[in-house]
Amino acid sequence: MSDGDYDYLIKFLALGDSGVGKTSFLYQYTDGNFNSKFITTVGIDFREKRVVYKSTGPDGTSGKGQKIHMQLWDTAGQERFRSLTTAFFRDAMGFLLLFDLSNEQSFLNVRNWMSQLQVHAYCENPDIVLCGNKCDLTDQRAVSEEAARELAEKYGIPYFETSAANGQNVSESVDVLLDLIMKRMERCVDKSWIPDGTVRANGNTNADLSESPDKSKCTC
Repeated sequence: MSDGDYDYLIKFLALGDSGVGKTSFLYQYTDGNFNSKFITTVGIDFREKRVVYKSTGPDGTSGKGQKIHMQLWDTAGQERFRSLTTAFFRDAMGFLLLFDLSNEQSFLNVRNWMSQLQVHAYCENPDIVLCGNKCDLTDQRAVSEEAARELAEKYGIPYFETSAANGQNVSESVDVLLDLIMKRMERCVDKSWIPDGTVRANGNTNADLSESPDKSKCTC
């Protein structure tokens, strides 16, 4: 795909406490690389990747492939950057919420991040995938899979145990989030929640589908 050759521009936001591995997770997804050196994200950064999405019908058949340009926004987890990062919530269509399986406090703080999303995202029930990262550190594990799945079920969101180090479930979790977003766009008659510039027609941005986001328009 050339630079302008895509059907949809989809923006995802990676959230979670500082040090849970958001930056490493996104690098693993876009580049297939892992850097063991911890570098704190200052404010906002982002990675990009092109994929082809094929929807699956009720009968299991695949639809026409849609070319997706993904922007994966990496947010700072520290409290001092919170006002900056929440400003980006409304422009994102999906959220990767990460915690560190070797850090119980980062898991307990998932509830706080969910509250932030319900207030600042484009609607009160945005598409979210919960990721228990660093599952490769089995001897340092502090959060049980049962507890994590129970929390995900409480919020009605998918849960994956991931490793930015070896790539386990990294692509799978992003693929599930993309599928949730695409299916939401397909079934929603009211398109006002879709951010400007998401849909492209004949290579030109089609802004006609997008109006000001309204939390009341997020029932589909």
